Amino acid sequence: MSRDPQIPHLLTLRVKDLGDRGQFPFSLPFLPTLDLKFDSHVTFFVGENGSGKSTLLEAIADLCGLPVSGGSKNETGHHHGPELESVLARSLKASFHRRPWDGFFLRAEFYANFASLLDERRADPDFVGDPYGLYGGKSLHERSHGESFMEIVQGRMDSGMFLLDEPESALSPQRQLALLANIAAAAASGEAQFIIATHSPILLTYPGATIRDFNDPELPVIRLEDTAHYQITRGILESPERYWRHLMPPRDD
Repeated sequence: MSRDPQIPHLLTLRVKDLGDRGQFPFSLPFLPTLDLKFDSHVTFFVGENGSGKSTLLEAIADLCGLPVSGGSKNETGHHHGPELESVLARSLKASFHRRPWDGFFLRAEFYANFASLLDERRADPDFVGDPYGLYGGKSLHERSHGESFMEIVQGRMDSGMFLLDEPESALSPQRQLALLANIAAAAASGEAQFIIATHSPILLTYPGATIRDFNDPELPVIRLEDTAHYQITRGILESPERYWRHLMPPRDD
């Protein structure tokens, strides 16, 4: 695959030096040979839970100047998650076409903390501006999880570096399609780059995206049809009885 010369931000990510290989996150199996090239505006990380997708995404956020707990550069330094930096980021070397001046790290696990941070700003008499201005004009806590996720997508994802960690966790299949439409519109401008960790076969259908398989320590590029997510989802929808023969415990007659 030849690299698109218009990739706006992150071009390569390599391992520089590793810490104690017996300690997490340095024990992740893909780290010793990590050498990624970003060839498309949209890259997906796929793999089983615990394969290191989110950990690497967090490190990329740190290298891009985004808060590891989620949010935009406006939230850098705010403690709305358990950590202020990525330990792994110090062991990696990134090269950029140009460093992102804007962006957003969407983390499902700390999303409620981010919403509360906006509420704290609204209550702070010294805060200048409207903290909800880019998020639909009111507290994210006042909407459903999926609705507030989409407010962030529609209000923030224009140009810059966007990292999404399992965004499907809050979205119905229909809203996942809406997310894909927003990603496509932003990517078409040439000024937006997306890296998305996901388990959703719907999101993985994005045309021309690069899919990296974290089930293999080499993190190879694979086709949608070769992902376990696609194969299992298609299999159980087409022939649920085949799967339920193994899922259902045997009955004692």
